Amino acid sequence: MSAQQIEILRGPATLLYGSGAIGGAVNIVNGRIPTQLEQRPTGEAELRASSVDSGGAFAFSADRSAGDIGLHIDGNLLRAGDYRIPGNSAIDGSGDTARLSFSGNRENNLGLGASLIQSWGHVGASVSHIDKLYGIRGREESSKIDLLQTRFDIDSLIRSPFEGFDALRIKLGQSDYRHTELDAGTDPHVRFSNRSLESRIELAHQAIAGWRGRLGIQTDGATVQALNLEHPEASTVPRTRSSSVAAFVVEETDIGSVRLNAGARIEQVVRRPVELAHRSFTLGSASFGALWSMVPGYALGSTLSLAQRAPTPEEMYSNSPHHPTETYDIGSASLKKETSQNIDVSLQKTEDKLRWKANLFQNKINNFVFGGLGPARCEDGSTLPCGDGLEELPTRTFSQANATLRGYELDLSYNMSATGWYGRAFADDSRDTLDNLGNMPLQPVARVGTTVGYQDAVWRSSLSIINASAQNRIASSAVSNETVTRGYTRVDVNISWRQRVGENELTWFATARNLLNEDIRLSTSLLRDYVPQQGRNFIIGVRARF
Repeated sequence: MSAQQIEILRGPATLLYGSGAIGGAVNIVNGRIPTQLEQRPTGEAELRASSVDSGGAFAFSADRSAGDIGLHIDGNLLRAGDYRIPGNSAIDGSGDTARLSFSGNRENNLGLGASLIQSWGHVGASVSHIDKLYGIRGREESSKIDLLQTRFDIDSLIRSPFEGFDALRIKLGQSDYRHTELDAGTDPHVRFSNRSLESRIELAHQAIAGWRGRLGIQTDGATVQALNLEHPEASTVPRTRSSSVAAFVVEETDIGSVRLNAGARIEQVVRRPVELAHRSFTLGSASFGALWSMVPGYALGSTLSLAQRAPTPEEMYSNSPHHPTETYDIGSASLKKETSQNIDVSLQKTEDKLRWKANLFQNKINNFVFGGLGPARCEDGSTLPCGDGLEELPTRTFSQANATLRGYELDLSYNMSATGWYGRAFADDSRDTLDNLGNMPLQPVARVGTTVGYQDAVWRSSLSIINASAQNRIASSAVSNETVTRGYTRVDVNISWRQRVGENELTWFATARNLLNEDIRLSTSLLRDYVPQQGRNFIIGVRARF
């Protein structure tokens, strides 16, 4: 709720943030470290209530300057009970009715930041704290997650630091994250912790032979552990220290009506689990893209990428029950790095009221890591039948196979940012297979959707309809034990009214989500057979900007 801007990055730009961002990266800008001086208090606050979970939320953010020092504060409070569901929680008609137990949520967030801002740039720091308690509905047993995170960040930007360079940016981040899985909502079972330190130095250079771009170095260090509190000798994930050092460069130039983008990243990743052999991965990634403006308002683009990813500690070293996914996870310490080869082709119309974009992609991945669901075992690791008080859990074993992902995205919009009637329609789908093994598990479904609405200086309204097909492309029993996911149609309605109060602005809004009260289950979720999405939900609220 504190996000000020959400950036969606695709193509070579993803290599600024990681080699594993094969399909793209999402960067959320929260403004906790101010970059401009506000001479008077500015900010916004929002209050909302929801019917489906008897929930309420309050969020705020504010900025002010004191001389050359910019100050920031933001936070939010959320209280939500168990949410209503259209029918029974389990697809076989059993389980909860009316409300989904263990679906409530409580959240408290607070962030503070300050920075020195002058003509040469800025240097600042922030601290944020998250305290959450939320439920996970299981097949036979349920749990709650008690989560705490404290994060410190330092960010500095120096303009024209050296001859030939436009900017130097240095960022440091330290995070202390931990959550405890509470069986039945009360008994601590597993405590997961992740302490990390990351740094980033980035230089933006002036044009060289027409190319402009950024280059830099990024380091990450983290210590991860999932400790079984009942049996510490059998940790869910053993204490594992991971480190990575990466160098990256991303460049851009224009040659006539063609814009070229190129990027490369080299990275060294090391996993150091306690009492197990250490693993080292050398990763190399590169991407090249071109966008040709054929005629005014139309463009043809393509991106070619080669990206490599190291398997995570959870994929390599897990060996214990994992109740949030209701599985008994077994990793493989011998996993190899993933290597992805991707091609993306798009054709788009970018001007006038009517705009559209068509995109096709294919991604071939060597040594793709996936978790297949196999026969059940008892939560203590023993074979069936289980003893008293022990739950049966399907085994999720992480393994590798070559994979191919193919898909498309279509988007058509009309008058999206101007006064009057506006509309949008979209469709997307992907077909994902494991070579010689059939369908990949947990595939997304084909979707089509449309939005129509009206907006002016005061009012904004919309009606959205999304139809998701049934997911019949399930993995074979040799790969994973999956069930077919039914299709659904989701209808949402929004209306808002803006009101001026002096120099401030109030926006009153009302929203209806899942208006048809559809039984919606996500094909990409391990919990889909017994955890439906929220039923019909009415939300009302007010947002103030000052």
